[in-house]
Amino acid sequence: MSRVKVTETFVSIQGEADAVGWPTLFIRLTGCPLRCVYCDTQYAFHGGEWRTVGELLDVARSSGVRHVCVTGGEPLAQRPCLDLLTALCDAGFEVSLETSGAMDVAPVDPRVSRVVDVKTPDSGESRRNRFENLAVLGEHDQLKIVLCSRADYDWARALLREYATSVRCHVLFSPSWDQLEPRELAEWILADRLDVRLQVQLHKYLWGNEPGR
Repeated sequence: MSRVKVTETFVSIQGEADAVGWPTLFIRLTGCPLRCVYCDTQYAFHGGEWRTVGELLDVARSSGVRHVCVTGGEPLAQRPCLDLLTALCDAGFEVSLETSGAMDVAPVDPRVSRVVDVKTPDSGESRRNRFENLAVLGEHDQLKIVLCSRADYDWARALLREYATSVRCHVLFSPSWDQLEPRELAEWILADRLDVRLQVQLHKYLWGNEPGR
């Protein structure tokens, strides 16, 4: 049976994307090829333990919640992650995937809500973006852009204009924690009448940067 390397599993309140506010089981896979400057899960870069897809299904069934988020690190860096996502969908869970814009999301089970994080210049990893992903995402998915500065905002705005005919999913603008004030970002969005959703990380307002939250 397929297995993946897992840093942690825990139940918390989903703080981002369309499932925000729902009690959710998080399955955090180990490893990531990116090194974003604002990363708050560096502890997931190494270590972890091998778990089979069957074992993780048991964790999901015993969690008491119906929403499951597979995250990282970068979950798609482990090929068997695709098997895990499909198995969770087959078991009847509402499944989301948090992944960077550096990985090919086309092979992901279409029942999964793909939350794709496009990297801005200030993230330090914008060269890794696979912009061909934008045409793959549909109404069931979300494009998330974490912004660190006004320069990042201008870059993201230009990106959306360039790919206006390709983007069919909801677009989320999220201020980087402790780098950009949410109110400031809100003012920019309103001034430009930009057709995006402002997103704040609800879990951080509740618990700060505590691991496993």
